[in-house]
Amino acid sequence: MKNETASIATSAEGIGQHQQENAGKYLTFKLSSEEYGIEILKAKEIIGLIPITQIPCTPINIRGVINLRGNVIPVMDLRVKFGLEAIEDTSETCIIVVEAQREERTIRMGILVDSVSEVLEVAASEIEEAPEFGVEVNADFIKAMGKASDRVIVLLEIDRVLSTEALAEFADA
Repeated sequence: MKNETASIATSAEGIGQHQQENAGKYLTFKLSSEEYGIEILKAKEIIGLIPITQIPCTPINIRGVINLRGNVIPVMDLRVKFGLEAIEDTSETCIIVVEAQREERTIRMGILVDSVSEVLEVAASEIEEAPEFGVEVNADFIKAMGKASDRVIVLLEIDRVLSTEALAEFADA
């Protein structure tokens, strides 16, 4: 019984640590009817939709590149990346410029989203671990689940979202 109690306490400590590690400020945005969040420190700026130059032979989730104040930045369509239905861009469609770590390099990348919602402070008590989806579903890019009022926000690990093999090849080119 003593060992079971110790095991339960250790498990509770692990959950508490996960909650503490993932608490903080998140920039939230929408894709379809779902809300997602990325750590605010990873988001460098939010820009309205500007012309995107398509690049031949790139992965389908790479919309192209933009010229942002003289810097060429690749833009990933997060809808396509997540397997959602493609839609026409709207007046709310925008690009979030993020910085992600890939090996020892920092990659600056734009992610195309339906709309930006808000900057949200997510307390440790509002964090839950991502559910297990089974072996068929790769959800490594989900950092945690945030609860705010009556909604659930999928908190993304943007470094993992942007670290696919295809993106790595595109960034190296």
